[in-house]
Amino acid sequence: MAPDTAKVEFPGALGASLNARLDLPVAPPAAYALFAHCFTCSKDTRAATYLAAALAERGIATLRFDFTGLGGSGGDFANTNFTSNVDDLVAAADFLRARYRAPELLVGHSLGGAAVLAAAPRIPEATGVATINAPFDPAHVLALIPNRDEIARVGEAEVVLAGRPFRIRKQLLDDLGGHNLADIVRRLGKALLVMHSPRDDTVEIENATQIFQAARHPKSFVSLDPADHLLTRREDATYAGHVLAAWAERYLQGARPAAPAALPGKVVVRETREGKFTQLLAAGRHTVRADEPVAAGGLDSGMSPYDCLLAGLGACTSMTLRLYADLKGFPLERATVELKHAKIHAVDCAECETREGKIDLIERVIRLEGALDTAQRAKLLAIANKCPVHRTLTSEVTIPTRLAD
Repeated sequence: MAPDTAKVEFPGALGASLNARLDLPVAPPAAYALFAHCFTCSKDTRAATYLAAALAERGIATLRFDFTGLGGSGGDFANTNFTSNVDDLVAAADFLRARYRAPELLVGHSLGGAAVLAAAPRIPEATGVATINAPFDPAHVLALIPNRDEIARVGEAEVVLAGRPFRIRKQLLDDLGGHNLADIVRRLGKALLVMHSPRDDTVEIENATQIFQAARHPKSFVSLDPADHLLTRREDATYAGHVLAAWAERYLQGARPAAPAALPGKVVVRETREGKFTQLLAAGRHTVRADEPVAAGGLDSGMSPYDCLLAGLGACTSMTLRLYADLKGFPLERATVELKHAKIHAVDCAECETREGKIDLIERVIRLEGALDTAQRAKLLAIANKCPVHRTLTSEVTIPTRLAD
């Protein structure tokens, strides 16, 4: 999930209640996006989760929902088809428009990519459309459906797709074969991003070529090599999300989306729920991630908490050295600070005097570049110990803590 997720429901095209997640940034959203998942998938796929998280980090809220009859949504999948999926997307856009704000960005994965292309003309506020491993022709999905002859002859049959049983009716086959996206893409009138992996063995990359060639500018193509069709590797889904977020900023009609903003003087830390420990740290307009290594049960998607602590001390040290060197006219060209944290027994620390038990030891090594003489280097070393964060860490710190109202 993204930094904050609200569970919502809205009526779909066939009248069933559709289950959705609205992934929100820390600050009020600068824009809204609408995501369409792959054929017989759900809103909670790895691709959907990481794409929504990346957009939220850029200040864009994303509504991702289960199509009728899938995931947590109501209705009978057997009654659905590509047309009803497109209608569900339009219903989702209507919901956003009425409750929040109309989506400016439409994103679709696999058949969901074809669906957002088809729905785009009916969502006038959308200024950007992005497809991920999408087919140019919805009929491409027919090759994935077994027992098509039986379905055509009998009218319906139960088939197994991705290890799960689904009842497929002839109307779905007929509907998939009745769409031509070429004219829609040619007249899209919106910025288009086509993302596709050349290693996709479910929807071949030639489909991306057809979409891209049919479209008019502004259009962009990004290779997702070496990802598979479903972006099952975390790093592939994350990469796609970050590329999408950066691209989307250029084409949004409203205010350029800023990074999630914490209140002045405050830092906000919030779980992303992508992994057991993953956090988003927001300070003003700036964000970074914190996590734990894989060996500790994390995703290794950001610095550990102690890494963050050391980074703060190192940054403050370097900044303090720069201020002092410039003030005194010292020829300091560059300062580099290397830090390491460990817990050791006090008896093993030569600088710990009479302290007992285990203590925290931060080793700090400073590299100074420039034609500095011995006295200048010694003065800068002394100044390093006077940086504000150093003083905070070596003083008595009180941390009053309470639950939010």
